[in-house]
Amino acid sequence: MRESVIYQEIEAEAEAKGKAIGIAEGKAEGKAEGIRLVAVNLLKSQMSLAQVVRVTGLSLEEAQLLQQEIEGEL
Repeated sequence: MRESVIYQEIEAEAEAKGKAIGIAEGKAEGKAEGIRLVAVNLLKSQMSLAQVVRVTGLSLEEAQLLQQEIEGEL
């Protein structure tokens, strides 16, 4: 009986930890996608790469890749 209670406690703790990790990962993915969308909109509005990098915090390489993607769409 005692083992069952201990198992349930461990299981509940693992579940809570898993949920916390999932939430943190979801927030990080959402933030990254939001920054990407902002960068795309800034680039489409003809903002310079240097300004996009400064505003969004993306690396120059990331901004250049986004610019190439946009130019490929046109």
